Amino acid sequence: MVALVADKTGYPADMLDLDLDLEADLGIDTVKQAETFAAIRELFDIPRQDELNLRDYPTLGDVVGFVRDHMPQDDPDPDPAPNRRSAQAGRRGTIVPLGVRPGGADTPQPDPTPLPRRVPVPVLRPPLDHCQPTGVTLDAHTRVLLVGDAGGVGRALTHRLEKRGVKVLLLEADPDRDRFAAALQVLLLDGPIHGVYWLPALDAEPPLPELSADAWQQLTAARVKNLFGALKILLAAGEPPFLVTGTRLGGLHGYGDEGATSLIGGAVVGLCKAYRREQPDAVVKVVDLPDGRRTAGPADLLLDETLSDPGVVEVGCRGGRRFSVGLDERPPTATTPPLDLGPDSVFVVTGAAGGITRAIVEDLARATGAAFHLLDLTPEPRRDDFDVALFRTDREQLKAELIGRMKESGDRPIPAVIERQLLAVERREAALGALEAVEAAGGAATWHALDLRDDEAVTTAIDAIRERHGRIDVLVHAAGLEISRPLADKPTEQFDLVFDVKADGLFHLLRASADMPLGALVAFSSVAGRFGNAGQTDYSAANDLLCKAAAGISRWRPGTRGLAIDWSAWADIGMATRGSIPAIMASAGIDLVPPEHGVPIVRRELVEGGDAREIVVGGSLGVLVEELCEHGGLDVQRAREQLAELPMLGEIVDAGLHGGLEIHTTLDPQAEPFLFDHEVEPGLAYLPGVMGIEAFAELAHLLAPDLALTAIERVAYHAPFKFYRREPRTLVLSASPRWVGGRLTVHTTLRSRTDRPGLPSQEKVHFTAEVVLGELACEPIVVPETRPGVDHVTVGREAIYDTYFHGPAYQVLREVDVDGDHAWGWAPDSLPADSSVEHGGWLAAPRLIELCFQAAGLWEMATRQTMALPASVERVDLHLPADHGGGVKLRAVVEAREDAFDVQVVGADGRVHVDVRGYRTVPIGQATLPLTEGANTRQAAARRV
Repeated sequence: MVALVADKTGYPADMLDLDLDLEADLGIDTVKQAETFAAIRELFDIPRQDELNLRDYPTLGDVVGFVRDHMPQDDPDPDPAPNRRSAQAGRRGTIVPLGVRPGGADTPQPDPTPLPRRVPVPVLRPPLDHCQPTGVTLDAHTRVLLVGDAGGVGRALTHRLEKRGVKVLLLEADPDRDRFAAALQVLLLDGPIHGVYWLPALDAEPPLPELSADAWQQLTAARVKNLFGALKILLAAGEPPFLVTGTRLGGLHGYGDEGATSLIGGAVVGLCKAYRREQPDAVVKVVDLPDGRRTAGPADLLLDETLSDPGVVEVGCRGGRRFSVGLDERPPTATTPPLDLGPDSVFVVTGAAGGITRAIVEDLARATGAAFHLLDLTPEPRRDDFDVALFRTDREQLKAELIGRMKESGDRPIPAVIERQLLAVERREAALGALEAVEAAGGAATWHALDLRDDEAVTTAIDAIRERHGRIDVLVHAAGLEISRPLADKPTEQFDLVFDVKADGLFHLLRASADMPLGALVAFSSVAGRFGNAGQTDYSAANDLLCKAAAGISRWRPGTRGLAIDWSAWADIGMATRGSIPAIMASAGIDLVPPEHGVPIVRRELVEGGDAREIVVGGSLGVLVEELCEHGGLDVQRAREQLAELPMLGEIVDAGLHGGLEIHTTLDPQAEPFLFDHEVEPGLAYLPGVMGIEAFAELAHLLAPDLALTAIERVAYHAPFKFYRREPRTLVLSASPRWVGGRLTVHTTLRSRTDRPGLPSQEKVHFTAEVVLGELACEPIVVPETRPGVDHVTVGREAIYDTYFHGPAYQVLREVDVDGDHAWGWAPDSLPADSSVEHGGWLAAPRLIELCFQAAGLWEMATRQTMALPASVERVDLHLPADHGGGVKLRAVVEAREDAFDVQVVGADGRVHVDVRGYRTVPIGQATLPLTEGANTRQAAARRV
């Protein structure tokens, strides 16, 4: 058995005394302990122990005792002979940590393709009355802790809770943490506390330049560290309490156009997300509000959020609607001028002795040859460091050297101590490598050994940089450490250490450089900041604070670009390569970042420009983007009640924060006129592209029924959706609502899914579009009347539909006149029904858009002798009056541009009903039309007028 532990640690068996602590002395973390126990049970045929608690076996001797107590009686040997170990070689049990789904334990192989660039964005949430209940009870049997705000929201909430009979226990956000903890302990004497309302972050936070170091410390203690302390005390006292907090980040959690209006509020959010990861059965909400003095509305909202929608942690309130935070994949857009970085540039980099930071510094140095000021707790490395030289050539030999030194000095060579010494050498090597890389590129490297928590030390370093350069072009805040431990077991000093290095470090840097030009702030955050992570309440809190600083820095430092990078764990370099982290990541379905893809990202973001304030860098995100509950918190039955009014929407299959809304609609080409009137040959029908637009409009309406459909943008027809042998087929419709650029946009997709026995499902994307929702303009748009000239050509109805395949319901043209680069398509007075069911009318007027498509197609056939199908549309604007259906004389006016068409559907009064911009087609063959030319068409034109 000792040999098995030696294999786990990589140290010889003669160093493994029985009194060594598995974690503190041997460096076997909790996951490795679980794996070790599983392997021991299998090795000794010990039955599974459902009540096993790893804390009961802290030392190697305790593990031996476990074997003696539980192994079968016919096998008394606690350390089996080598031949038995050989027979068991390769056998391992696996323990999957809480919150991690089963999977392979091997480190994921690097993805050969570049990493997706994901940007956090506000995502529309359903109204609360369309969401599932959370299960929280607020009645006379409920005791809640309420730590209030100075603005009165807490008082209003207390009144509402007490009307329900809830016992409300009030505490102030005291920056004296010991006094706050003592007061909470007194409240617990009268019974358990079932929930917490934490509202200090609703109070306005002074702009960072106005804060002193002491004021900053008091704010973080009162708003963040006391929250950690309160949860720690309550977890020790009983069941995990529900947690509802309030913040003032702007109402969209800092992801609106104006950025974040608070830094410390971000730390509250990060801590809450990590707490939810640790306590998946607890209701946890962070309700973000815009600035304001009202108390009744926010109090009602906090109460309602407690009772409904268990599918999200982050909830924002803007304009009476609810938002959360999702991800969009976006390439960089050069809306922000890129930085001009070169030999004269000045970089300041913290955490410079980290392996990942060293690699990124090397990349930046090679690209710029700039001056680098490298800040780290590690002393300035010596060029003649023997241990660093040995580390670079033979790490195992260095380990043996360190063990020998300890033995020679009479000290006991404990594995954990040796590992700490190795880590120190590794950091010195990284520090030296960073210096060498800058110098090799022709730049100047200056090392500053300091503790970022020390305000005076940081100020001294920045003063030296100011005196030498007068500015900072790029500040890269990469410093940080991570010590994973559940909140209930995390010592207060450990939380403070992890949090302060990142949070206080950034505050001291920005405060010390407040009077200097700063081109860009790049803050190294983590997916733990974006999504939260079990055991990392401190790390998550600090990283989310960094994200809010990057999102809000331009508010107090105009001209400075802020960017936070939420790194996933890295392969080959960095903290995630140690211990069980690679196995944990693999089991959780999270890809490690290949260095060749991760290293250039900082440089590319700086030199290519872009408007993102935060990006998530990683491959598959696995459990991090799994929904918190079924259907993402949506009450599916309630949502289904709306579907009867939306004929293109069938069955709700799923609804979630990251996956969006998914609906399956089965259509029968023998029942639906819009399908059998699009049968291009016997037994083969096409779904009209305009009915795809209609389906997208209905999806958007389902998500926000109180908003008007104003436009459909970036319509793309990737592949036809076909119905074969006149058999029904199912549309897979999905929608993700986003608040982008000050407007609500719904990204929609129409796919097919093919299932074959014994084969994986195959999906194919057919149509995509962005649906824009908002308020319709009150005044109609009226355009001057235009007419074809004397020498135009005319295509009659019979000729049109001898060429087109459309059936009666989609014979939307009575006649088309073509004159130069214009065409006029005249609609018939009436058409047969285009649906098998009665409904209140299509939302997107599909046959009016079809009128535009067919009229443009006739222009192509008349002028280019080309038959074509729809390919894409830049934008469709809808200005539909209530009487846009039958009885209104309409015409489509086509203007042919060089590579696209603009088409308007206009009434006899000149009012625009539909405006199609940038309609493009794809040719499918030749077509010849019988045309009527010249003066013979004048009488027909006069009749139409």
